[in-house]
Amino acid sequence: MGVQGSTEDPVAAGRRALEARDWPVAYELLRAAQAAGPLGPEDLEALAKAAWWSGRAAESIEAHERAYAAYIERGDLERAAFVALTLRREHASKLAGSVAQGWLGRAEKLLEDRAESPPHGYLAIAHGELAWNRGELEHALSHIDRAVEIAGRSSDRDLLAWAVMRRGMVLVAMGRMDEGWSLMEEVSAAAVGGELGSYTTGAVFCNVVSMCRDLADFARAREWSDAATRWCERQAIAGFPGVCRVHRAEVMRLIGAWDEAEREVRRASAELADFSPAYAGMAYHELGEVRLRVGDLDGAEEAFARAHELGADPQPGLALLHLARRKTDAAAASIARSLEELTWDRLARARLLPARAEIARAIGDAATARSAAEELDAIAEAFGTPAIRASAAWSHGLAALANGDAREAVAHLRRARQAWREIEAPYEAARAGMALAEAHLLEGDREAAALELRTSRTAFERLGALPDRARAEELLAATDRHGRPAERSRRTFLFTDVVGSTALIGAIGDDAWNDLRRWHDEALRACFARHGGEEVDHPGDGFFVAFPDPGTAIACATEIQGRLAEHRRLHGFAPQVRIGVHADEALGARGQYTGMGVHRAARIGALADGGQILASAETVEGLPDVTVSDLRSVPLKGIAEPVRVVTIDWRER
Repeated sequence: MGVQGSTEDPVAAGRRALEARDWPVAYELLRAAQAAGPLGPEDLEALAKAAWWSGRAAESIEAHERAYAAYIERGDLERAAFVALTLRREHASKLAGSVAQGWLGRAEKLLEDRAESPPHGYLAIAHGELAWNRGELEHALSHIDRAVEIAGRSSDRDLLAWAVMRRGMVLVAMGRMDEGWSLMEEVSAAAVGGELGSYTTGAVFCNVVSMCRDLADFARAREWSDAATRWCERQAIAGFPGVCRVHRAEVMRLIGAWDEAEREVRRASAELADFSPAYAGMAYHELGEVRLRVGDLDGAEEAFARAHELGADPQPGLALLHLARRKTDAAAASIARSLEELTWDRLARARLLPARAEIARAIGDAATARSAAEELDAIAEAFGTPAIRASAAWSHGLAALANGDAREAVAHLRRARQAWREIEAPYEAARAGMALAEAHLLEGDREAAALELRTSRTAFERLGALPDRARAEELLAATDRHGRPAERSRRTFLFTDVVGSTALIGAIGDDAWNDLRRWHDEALRACFARHGGEEVDHPGDGFFVAFPDPGTAIACATEIQGRLAEHRRLHGFAPQVRIGVHADEALGARGQYTGMGVHRAARIGALADGGQILASAETVEGLPDVTVSDLRSVPLKGIAEPVRVVTIDWRER
């Protein structure tokens, strides 16, 4: 059907195109008719529908607003209320919450004291959705139950489908899985059977896939996302395919098809730009997740920032990006903030808790990692999906590693690895295998560790997970082909950190900070070299260095603080640096040290103030020419027993 050259009435032709679901042609015809003269409210609704399915959300809203005014002028308050509720939904999808609330208020006033009708049911659903978003699930259910009752007394199939679908979703959120899924299957059958309108059918597909994703039921999510995409393409619908693509991309990421996942989210972000900013934000978040895995940290940061701009939560990807950049404090703080905001949504929390456990393990906070794992246990018990159980086992394994308990870590991580394999999630399985290798190293079984690492490295190479492959190779360096027991050695570990670096960058600017950091790094490395220190890591603006004995470590720390103080005296400024020192036994050699001794040293360093050297009392005991003060017993985050520490009076040396 063409628009040009036709003598047929454009309104009648537009209506026929709409019935044939030829959305672009219907839009062009009805828009031309509107330019020639005013349309009635029904035809304005038709124009709005054609604009919506053609991906023109703003023009759909404008046409609906005109239809609302026309119905009011006609005196058809019931239909005006229905359009007002549609406008509420459209504005909500564009994150215009205040405007959406205004349209809800108009619908309420129009329906006051009027006989029950289908719009009353849609109004009840809207109130149920608002209560659900506030976490008031029982309240939400009462509103939606009223909608089900109203739908049962009407002939509006779409209203019944919406009410049943929302009831199923709320029941699942409450943990009543069997009841909820039964309702979702019922309404899905109606959608597949062609019994519902286009918008309702698309909404059913979208919400079923979304629920599968929330439940981490990725096998079912893949089936439904494929079905939804096929339906959208058959209907020539813009916008909804983008929503389906976002969920499909998540599944593609899980099964390791990362190139395909990125292609899907790029298409989705274009399709959703005007249709739904919230879903476009989800597309960018998914893009960031893919880029993070392949080691494109700048690209991941850009994608997460764009997701945040569009109103999507960039977690857990943003926190894991901070962790990849070794900004552990920022990682821990950002994931904690997001979890604080999700007090009631257990499925949303389940997506964040594994990252919290991973970050906690990185900073030696076994208690926080264990708490995340235990909460995942409870969520898995309520919802019963294999992926959440796998995440719980993984988190328990990380907590055990943080606590230095090799046997417990091995047990949990074996379960996690096997569960991810059964789900067919190769990246997660490989990461569980790499963590399992660390547990084997901790217990002294190099042969088992090497086997796990080689398997994981192969998987990372196949996937293109460059950072994880590099980490597997680093760990392999701590093993050897003969499988000798893991090497244990006693070293003195020194941790440094620039205090207040974020505020300092804000005060002096990026260029000056880069110059200052370059001077700081060169000055400290010169000290390490003079005292026989072995640089193990350089996270952010700090250093992790191993020394052969406590005396050389304390001498190096003293020289660092002295040199910084001298630079302040001569030049007016030097950054404030905190230093922690602790001697202990650790696993590994040649720049690869792990174990509780390393965690204790890091936590002691974190307790120090700027310009201070803090050491465990046992480390400096018996050292000549070392003056100490302020002996005290302190709790260390993630360490079961308190540790006695002292302040090194470095100015006295």
